[in-house]
Amino acid sequence: MDMYKNIIDYLGDNASYYLDHVSEKIPKDKLQLPSNDSIDRVFVNSNRKLKVLRSLSQLYNHGNLSGTGYLSILPVDQGIEHSAAFSFYKNPDYFDPENIIRLAVESGCNAVASTFGGLGLYARKYAHKIPFIVKINHNELLSYPNTYDQILFGTVKEAWNMGAVAIGATIYFGSHESDRQIKEIAETFAEAHGLGMATILWCYTRNEAFETKDNDYHSSADLTGQANHLGVTIQADIIKQKLPNTNHGFKNLQFGKYDDEMYENLATDHPIDLCRFQVANCYMGKIGLVNSGGGSKGASDMADAIKTAVINKRAGGSGLILGRKAFQRPFSEGVELLQTVQQVYLEDKITVA
Repeated sequence: MDMYKNIIDYLGDNASYYLDHVSEKIPKDKLQLPSNDSIDRVFVNSNRKLKVLRSLSQLYNHGNLSGTGYLSILPVDQGIEHSAAFSFYKNPDYFDPENIIRLAVESGCNAVASTFGGLGLYARKYAHKIPFIVKINHNELLSYPNTYDQILFGTVKEAWNMGAVAIGATIYFGSHESDRQIKEIAETFAEAHGLGMATILWCYTRNEAFETKDNDYHSSADLTGQANHLGVTIQADIIKQKLPNTNHGFKNLQFGKYDDEMYENLATDHPIDLCRFQVANCYMGKIGLVNSGGGSKGASDMADAIKTAVINKRAGGSGLILGRKAFQRPFSEGVELLQTVQQVYLEDKITVA
């Protein structure tokens, strides 16, 4: 089947809504768009060491999206973040971390992101076959009551020694512990850059006050956009963020800095415009934005993943970092899902809005 037609079929009645939209608030010509020379255009004049550029090149020039400027990354650290049993009961094969790496390899992903233990156990077998991204901190959920804090699980040097090309970290922006996390990860990223590794930041917002009886602003474009801006400030080379589904977080929660014209000038309520708000906060796309795929809902996963990829690409983003929708199903189906999502970024008819 023609891949573009296949994508249209998955989008269904909303195909035109997503594929024909034109963003006018922040026009695409203001953005640094993904391309085969993105590293040259963005990082050559930066303070990144030559070895960091080499590591970024390894990420962007591997797998099915090699040389496009786009990324397809398989992230699996849910065994810690969501508990192993809850994460893997739908497919117990993934208790064995080799299957996580195999899924990324067979799917043609740019890289696999996982834990010290999982990647370290198979480093000699796979570190030269697919770029490793070691997730260096986690929110463990065994403490009672749950504390929702990101803590370091290892060192940058350990990740470097296992052959990883990058480290990943999470900051819960807006949380009570965010000041410590910002300082901690800024120092960690500086050390990683010193060793020649790339850095990826999971820029998540977290505060119970962000969820009201009327709306959940954890995925608000303005709050997540500001989290992205803080992330690029501490020199993340790639930003991971949830796709926005609302806006006006600062205004409706009555904190921070906002102005009605800010919202009017920067976005509409169209999902592509909300995502472009996030891209703009990544130095107008100079630092790549990869959106997360979200949790698995079963039968709708393929359609949901394709929609997220279309929104990200058309907004000016740099790809998808998709895990649960892929590994919480049989291996062959996970491969098919990841490769179908990659086709969104390979399809020339899907352009930046």
